[in-house]
Amino acid sequence: MQYKIVGEPMPAVVCELEDGESLLTEKGSMSWMSPNMVMNTGAGGVGKAFGRRLSGDSMFQNIYTAENGKGMIAFASSFPGSIRAIQITPDHPVIAQKGAFLASEMGVELSIHFQKKGVSGFFSGEGFIMQKFSGNGMVFLEIDGSVVEYELAAGQRLVIDSGNLAMMDATCTLDIQSVKGIKNKLFGGEGFFNSVVTGPGKVSVQTMPVSGVASALRPFMPTGSK
Repeated sequence: MQYKIVGEPMPAVVCELEDGESLLTEKGSMSWMSPNMVMNTGAGGVGKAFGRRLSGDSMFQNIYTAENGKGMIAFASSFPGSIRAIQITPDHPVIAQKGAFLASEMGVELSIHFQKKGVSGFFSGEGFIMQKFSGNGMVFLEIDGSVVEYELAAGQRLVIDSGNLAMMDATCTLDIQSVKGIKNKLFGGEGFFNSVVTGPGKVSVQTMPVSGVASALRPFMPTGSK
């Protein structure tokens, strides 16, 4: 497979497949394709389907296969931002925000990743349930806004607003810490919890999470009919 990412800030990834090659994608992600791309929809088992649902994706996924020659297919992001191509190997799994999955080669496996401290995780919003990508192959992930990357040394920590954590190497650990001080929590406007990522490994931070955009627009939305 060959690919190119085009069109930021509303990007798409255009993939060129050899005859017989397949890509797995989130339902509704296909934007355009050559006529010899054949689609097959499935859930991959009840357990996996509900797992995808919990991690922010559809219960059903589509497999697109090039038949009778080379094929082309493009997948577009659902929000202004970036698409990142990540090479997954058995010794390099990646953890990403829920709903990040766009498409992947067939050797990539998606599963749920739970933040370890479950009680605080429930109150931290985006930081509780994430997606883990393991196996072997290329995966394409959606990032909200622009991406800032940090390479953390062993034991080095980075404090991130939960909505701004896009993805991290599975070698990193994720914890939730409470914002100190009742006045800070109630009037600081930063929420009650932050995510704390500890290295070693790469961390990717996104500049414009969907949740932040929704909060900014909420005061301007109509509250109901008069």
